[in-house]
Amino acid sequence: MEKIRRYDLDWLRVIVFGLLIFYHVGMFFVPWGWHIKNPETYRWLQWPMLFINQWRLPILFVISGMGTAFALSYRSKGEFIAERLKRLGIPLVFGMLMIIPPQVYIERLVHGDFTGSYMAFLSGPAYEGVYPEGNNSWHHLWFLPYLLVYSIVLTPLFVYFRNNPQNRFTSWLRLNIQKPRMLFLFLIPLYLCEVLLEPFFPVTHNLFWDWFNFTSSLFLFAYGFVLIQVREEFWIAIDRFKYHSLGLGIFCFTLLTVRWLFIEDSTLVHFTEGFVKVTNFWAWILTIFGFAAVWLNKKSTAVVYWNRAVYPFYILHQTVTIILGYYMLQVDWPFAAKFLLMLVGTFGISGLVYELVIRKVKFLQPLFGVKTATLAQ
Repeated sequence: MEKIRRYDLDWLRVIVFGLLIFYHVGMFFVPWGWHIKNPETYRWLQWPMLFINQWRLPILFVISGMGTAFALSYRSKGEFIAERLKRLGIPLVFGMLMIIPPQVYIERLVHGDFTGSYMAFLSGPAYEGVYPEGNNSWHHLWFLPYLLVYSIVLTPLFVYFRNNPQNRFTSWLRLNIQKPRMLFLFLIPLYLCEVLLEPFFPVTHNLFWDWFNFTSSLFLFAYGFVLIQVREEFWIAIDRFKYHSLGLGIFCFTLLTVRWLFIEDSTLVHFTEGFVKVTNFWAWILTIFGFAAVWLNKKSTAVVYWNRAVYPFYILHQTVTIILGYYMLQVDWPFAAKFLLMLVGTFGISGLVYELVIRKVKFLQPLFGVKTATLAQ
């Protein structure tokens, strides 16, 4: 494959990770379970978060699969796996040792499971046992081990597709993808995961017993790779279909909202809801790709900067959010003031650490998944 750059995918990666910061700040205020919670929660906030949550992670796995197609196009199998171990494995280990412990410490303090200083926590129980019973965890960094496993497991298949671009499957898909219904053949494995695995394997992010999330996300990652192999035909198809997929996404999310508000769960409802759910997030993914290809596929200094910064922001942000949230527990401020301070504080502190420390201290850059040569440009 020719080495090219899709700036719309760079922008989408930045935007989706940016939404993750909004989402995690929101988790402090909604009734759903999270590490620490504001004394007062707000049920209305769950609706915008539910909307974003339907497609936020699925599109990120698709984008990651697309990025894998570009990265593997000019590397050998061994070079690619070594690069994945460096870019994903090193930040994961560093994050678990240095970035995640403050989150666990604050959670233990808030829930009365530990008293004492942070240094006492580090020298004592910080690395004992596996979370949630123990304290070792990858928390929000769970995305990294999943991508690493997917990359290693699927590399032989991806190399076959790369070396045989005219294979029967890709050629058939390239020939037929202009038909709108073909884009929705991708729903079949996702729907089977939803109805056959989701009831028995709730999402845990622990990799080993997370079979629904693991399998569904694996398909989405593979889809991203395959769609890049289809090349220009895919982008033409989603451009033609983007307004239809937008309407379908609005319709499906409306159905899901009605179900959550008025219809109790049952076996029949689960099978029906599963179909609506996967259709909903796939429609939004196609819509977002379609409009991004029109509006965002342009090189700019902003996308170059933020594409470099997004990985450190991702690694740092939740620790900053939880520290700020801990201090917000102590003050009786209205929702808007707390939310705004935590949001601006998370972006601001993460940005300062990136700009003043990570960019300037060369040996830290691999720990945050930053390519040293890229930063030097």
